[in-house]
Amino acid sequence: MSKPKIVCVVGTRPDAIKTAPVVLELRRFADRVDTLVVSTGQHREMLQQVFECFGLAADHDLDIMQHGQTLAQVTCRALEGIDRILEELRPDFLIAQGDTTTTFVGALAAFYRKVPFGHVEAGLRTGRVDDPFPEEFNRRAASLVTVLHFPPTRWAADNLRSEGISEEAVLVTGNTCIDAVLQVAERHPQDWLPEVEGRVILLTTHRRENWGGPQRSIATAALELLDRFPDTHLAVPMHKNPVVRETLTGILGSHDRVTLMEPPAYPRFVKLMQRSHLILTDSGGVQEEAPAFGIPVLVLRETTERPEGVTAGNARLIGADRQAIVDAATELLTDDAAYAAMSTSRSPYGDGRAAARIRHAVLGHLGIESPAEEPWVE
Repeated sequence: MSKPKIVCVVGTRPDAIKTAPVVLELRRFADRVDTLVVSTGQHREMLQQVFECFGLAADHDLDIMQHGQTLAQVTCRALEGIDRILEELRPDFLIAQGDTTTTFVGALAAFYRKVPFGHVEAGLRTGRVDDPFPEEFNRRAASLVTVLHFPPTRWAADNLRSEGISEEAVLVTGNTCIDAVLQVAERHPQDWLPEVEGRVILLTTHRRENWGGPQRSIATAALELLDRFPDTHLAVPMHKNPVVRETLTGILGSHDRVTLMEPPAYPRFVKLMQRSHLILTDSGGVQEEAPAFGIPVLVLRETTERPEGVTAGNARLIGADRQAIVDAATELLTDDAAYAAMSTSRSPYGDGRAAARIRHAVLGHLGIESPAEEPWVE
């Protein structure tokens, strides 16, 4: 008799980072279940970096991306590709994480094929279906067909319950990104910017809602901070999107205390976060990861689906207004007490054992016994 089969679908770098601990945990029980990784290839080069970091590879690569394609085209190609894979593999369970197009499409394809779907990082909400766009829609839509919801926190779980999802289908796990970031940080040495003696400010910005004017405002604010604080150095990993790169290089490219760089491999990015004194970001993943190292985060967005960091004091919601960014960063760069209040090292997002909780629930759903994990207590 063949073993049950679990498919984990990923498309972007964050997908791979947050799904890798789940895949590795499931494969600890390879005598009881087969676990396969399917990649849509939304972030091809960056996906490969993450796979190599965790010693993984895609068992099936759909290679859906084409230059200049629209969201609708990505959605259609991913849906057709995942549907073909499900028809071929006939899995017993499908897992995807977060809020990407791959996640939405994976949930929909599983629903069409009547394959139980597990949603990692479920329950995040901003209250506006178009902000962030299209991620808020993606995760809400995925929740409609999810069999097992794995919210990272009690706040996310409460969102699901308020939408009528039964208590039995919801398991608070902590966030798998904490599993990933702690594993990587422990394994890799610090080798970032050895020539820089001062304070490093890390800037990451790529979200669609910040393209154009907001991104110019963000970059201009960063320049002003460099002028105010000669002991600071700005590190800017640039997203592959040419719209983002044109703005950042045009405003920041000529400054002698700015390092513009290609997106680092995941282990190097983790060490860059650890090397930083302050982080400015519109990334959801960075909002979750940085508190694990006690690094204050200024969130360059008007809304966040990760309010736990704001509530705990690890992060502050700033938006993209130049003066607001300068004022908030200046306070943290000049006021030791304000900085200390935001640099607590206890993460509100997880304890590094989320993947084990997910594994236990998924295998249990398939009627397979495995060791239980202690509940996540925020």
